[in-house]
Amino acid sequence: QEGYFAGPLGRRKAPFPYLLRVDRPGGRREVIEDPYRFGSTFGSLDLHLLAQGDHLRSFEKLGAHRLLIDGVTGVRFAVWAPNARQVSVVGDFNGWDTRVHPMRHHPDCGVWEIFVPGVAPESLYKFALFGADGRRLPAKADPCAFFAENPPGTASRVFDISGFQWRDADWMAARAERGKRASPISIYEVHLGSWRRHPGAGKGYYGYRELAEHLVPYAKSLGFTHLELLPIQEYPFDGSWGYQPTGLFAPTSRFGTPADFQYFVETCHREELGLILDWVPAHFPSDEHALAYFDGTHLYEYGDPRKGFHQDWNTLIYNFGRHEVRNFLIANALYWLNRYHMDGLRVDAVASMLYLNYSRADGQWEPNQFGGNENLEAIELIKRFNAAVGRDAKGTITIAEESTTWPGVSAPLDDGGLGFAYKWNLGWMHDTLDYLKQDPVHRSHHHNKITFGLTYAFSENFVLPFSHDEVVHGKRSLLEKMPGDDWQKFANLRACFGFMWGHPGKKLLFMGGEFGQRREWNHDWELDWGLLAHASHLGVQRLVADLNRCYRSEPALHQRDCEPAGFRWVQVDDKAHSVFAFLRFDAAGDFVLVVSNFTPVPRPGYRLGAPRAGSYREILNSDAERYWGSGYAAGQTMTTTAEARAGFPHTLSLDLPPLSTIFLKAQG
Repeated sequence: QEGYFAGPLGRRKAPFPYLLRVDRPGGRREVIEDPYRFGSTFGSLDLHLLAQGDHLRSFEKLGAHRLLIDGVTGVRFAVWAPNARQVSVVGDFNGWDTRVHPMRHHPDCGVWEIFVPGVAPESLYKFALFGADGRRLPAKADPCAFFAENPPGTASRVFDISGFQWRDADWMAARAERGKRASPISIYEVHLGSWRRHPGAGKGYYGYRELAEHLVPYAKSLGFTHLELLPIQEYPFDGSWGYQPTGLFAPTSRFGTPADFQYFVETCHREELGLILDWVPAHFPSDEHALAYFDGTHLYEYGDPRKGFHQDWNTLIYNFGRHEVRNFLIANALYWLNRYHMDGLRVDAVASMLYLNYSRADGQWEPNQFGGNENLEAIELIKRFNAAVGRDAKGTITIAEESTTWPGVSAPLDDGGLGFAYKWNLGWMHDTLDYLKQDPVHRSHHHNKITFGLTYAFSENFVLPFSHDEVVHGKRSLLEKMPGDDWQKFANLRACFGFMWGHPGKKLLFMGGEFGQRREWNHDWELDWGLLAHASHLGVQRLVADLNRCYRSEPALHQRDCEPAGFRWVQVDDKAHSVFAFLRFDAAGDFVLVVSNFTPVPRPGYRLGAPRAGSYREILNSDAERYWGSGYAAGQTMTTTAEARAGFPHTLSLDLPPLSTIFLKAQG
């Protein structure tokens, strides 16, 4: 408001080194570097790529970066705000005064930048923007900030993530093998804020380094191959579980610094655990300090609420058709995979991206140019994203949470697919749980709930999930979904897990399920670890560990998870007894026989067809006493007879425990 000052430089040609002596209010005097003596740090190629929306390392230019220029250390701030009249960086280093550091504008790409000498690490900052109409907007957090103020604060922090010295080169060189379809993938899904907490008042979060000390060895001891983290990109509202992020480039400060998170990642890799991150490109919250109406226009979101407002979550939808927004999202994905060494991304809410009429009634959406309900711009983004990951983050995987029958979600791009490595099999999850919640006496009437999944089991590369969404909002925990008294509940759950680990598809289990948590998950409380003092809960935990061990050690249980040649029914139509049996084959033709009895009635002398003559040995039994089972017929070995049965040349007679799943292997 007071205007500008000017002074003669004589015949000196700018830029040249000089200092300013500044008299502050109250008589305080400082000698400072003048930010405006430094030229632009953006090269013509960077400006061109940013303008084209084709700068997949845009985070190297945008955001806050510590630089050394002409022997002077400072921070280069840069932000994309093409429709702003003026942008200033404000922070604790300039008294949050919009007049002190107005930024240089690059109109061709809409980027504003300034180099501010002397800004200290972890300084707080925001961007103060004036819209095209001259109206001052709410101060905005940096969309590309690497670190953020601890909520409820909303400022960004200066942080240099390049200072961490990674020591996981061996893992990074070999990680591609761990994500292949022929490899065992068993995922432990975790919400870091509620896995375990410190006792006492307050939130009591475990930090990233404490989680490295406790969570990583725990998951490893249970035999999981991967951890999957609910979103840890900075988010303001705990109740969103991270699914409404405002700082896509910043690991949440709730649990420590970016360097602490890098240590957590490195620890996972040292302990042979892959790490998958939930990633949310479908929508973002409308908090005024974040991306919403960023420069006084609908910059990141669609302006038309029929495309730009998500009715289910009261959030805004990214403008997938704008090339700068596509670039922002794809660059963010590559950032986590390459700069934080994530081994994969699980992409949230893909179905909501694919359909223009997702959760919308007639009249609330507009068809695409061909009259259909497909969001062609979102489809293009997804394909570009998967192509970029395959090209620039080799060895990583992408997993779609996609709840419809959209074809080719995990098919290669060259074959017309969306290019994901895997897709969650939500149909299998719902059908299996719908079947198991029935009283066993009624299960014969729901037999097809179990068999139907095999009619499409190989149409995609599937992950079988029992996720966080199934143990909240009145749906009850996995254990409490099961009918009967306590013995039957636990037996049902163990039989269910046995069936899941035997079934074709990679595995995912949300935390707490591995020991039969009784109550629903609550993001404000830690898991009920005290339950492990009871043999029933400890038994479930032991079973999950043994299932993972068996799954990893037996190629037949994982090598052909996504191939029809890896599966064959042995008993599919015994509705009266609710028995299911099938074979899982590896590439060499060796097999494991999986048999589930979903009634509380033992079945002595139950006869099944067998592909090979000889002796069969039980290698896992969910009803074993060590799992708090009855121990009926545990450890049995049986020999075939030369009697053809159900298309097989031999017959096997075995004793089926009640409410159980057993794995059998031919000997010799």
